[in-house]
Amino acid sequence: MPSQRLTPSTVALLTLPPLMWASNAIVGRLVAGMIPPVLLNFLRWVLVFALLLPLAAAVLRRGSGLWEHRRGLLLLGLLSVGCYNALQYLALQTSTPINVTLVGSSLPVWMLAIGLLFGAPVSRLQLLGAALSVAGVLVVLARGEAQQLLQLRLVPGDLYMLAATLAWAAYSWLLTRPGYPASLRAHWAGFLMAQVVFGLPWAGAFALGEALWMAPVATAWGWPLAGALLYIALGPSLTAYLCWGAGVRRVGPSTAGFFANLTPLFAVLLSGLVLHEPPRPYHAFAFALIVGGIVVSSRRSAAGT
Repeated sequence: MPSQRLTPSTVALLTLPPLMWASNAIVGRLVAGMIPPVLLNFLRWVLVFALLLPLAAAVLRRGSGLWEHRRGLLLLGLLSVGCYNALQYLALQTSTPINVTLVGSSLPVWMLAIGLLFGAPVSRLQLLGAALSVAGVLVVLARGEAQQLLQLRLVPGDLYMLAATLAWAAYSWLLTRPGYPASLRAHWAGFLMAQVVFGLPWAGAFALGEALWMAPVATAWGWPLAGALLYIALGPSLTAYLCWGAGVRRVGPSTAGFFANLTPLFAVLLSGLVLHEPPRPYHAFAFALIVGGIVVSSRRSAAGT
């Protein structure tokens, strides 16, 4: 079981993924008119597969445990490789990186809810922290106007990001389940490769469905798109998955989930620098609520060390 102890190295492991995820939202927004979003997700993971081959080719060999555990890996691949980023890129077609990452900050709520299915205890401080996160998300969804909650009209991007967050929460809990052999768990690249192998068919099927039924934009092949693909493969994919997986195994999904709420802070900073999309006043209020959730939850973590 995770130790629940936050050390400086664990904090660093869990802080880098939010930075990578925020930059992923920025890049997804930048290339929104260059490539269909679900195809972007598929090509991203094809490139990740190629980058992982020199590091984790042994996983593909007979006896590695890959095929014996295909059912569990198919589910992990569906939630992470197949769904999460495809839904996020779809969200960025109709929403801003700031809004998308703030909606994604409901992650601790879903972490706690799904954790109940795994028999995880929930403290009052965790519930309070989750409530603050929900309040921050509602501020974003209402665009800072309380009366809009009575006649709330969600844009497609809001719904896509809520679905993506739920998928990621389920994925994070499944990471902690025992049963995968040491040959798969021993090295981060091997375990990620196992997920990519079974996630790529999902991502490819979804990209094919997008091409057939969603009338996506034409792909603008060129160096800008190639550079974006390379970055999201190396940063938000390889680096973020390595650090997130290690951090979750150290402190557990419930504690790790609150670090994901740093993503909006990085998104605000990067949006201002790269996209020239300054935050609105309601973004600041929403972020204050979300930070309050982190502080309350961390008091629970500190008490348990």
